[in-house]
Amino acid sequence: MVTVIIGVLALQGDVREHLVALAAADAVARPVRRPEELAEVDGLVIPGGESTTISKLAVLFGLLEPLRARVREGMPVYGTCAGMIMLADKILDPRSGQETVGGIDMIVRRNAFGRQNESFEAAVEVKGVEGGPVEGVFIRAPWVESVGAGAEVLAEHGGHIVAVRQGNALATSFHPELTGDHRVHGLFVDMVRAYRTAESL
Repeated sequence: MVTVIIGVLALQGDVREHLVALAAADAVARPVRRPEELAEVDGLVIPGGESTTISKLAVLFGLLEPLRARVREGMPVYGTCAGMIMLADKILDPRSGQETVGGIDMIVRRNAFGRQNESFEAAVEVKGVEGGPVEGVFIRAPWVESVGAGAEVLAEHGGHIVAVRQGNALATSFHPELTGDHRVHGLFVDMVRAYRTAESL
């Protein structure tokens, strides 16, 4: 089995939980804070946190443009919650100066499921994840208003899109890293492995 190195963007948010989940899914997991660290990974997770803060710190640390370039080149990337917002080509209600990495042809609404005190958990059926529904933890979560022709909807909750894939880019509104169920991370590790295998041919 191909060993893959997957980074977690370690600027803000629940970085440690993603590192643990990726390791449990048989990947080598590393925090990424600098462009040279980004250059060494086969794939990247953009964690939950505060999307405006992550955007500004990515610019400050010189990571935004290298990250955009690698996503354009096909590097697998997975965004949860704020990470989903970072992967959207368009935000419905951006904060002033907020930028995204892009990569998924979707329009995302920030904090769509409500404030922190309206956080909740729900069972979510995710296409491509076997073994029944995953437990979705929704914390100030976004939802996807609409997707373009190139994006595939993987899951919905309450009539709203909460998981999307486009090529090597994956995004969920919810936080699978907080549940101890590593199947969504396993799906992403498989995506990275397929990418690495194709690259070596």
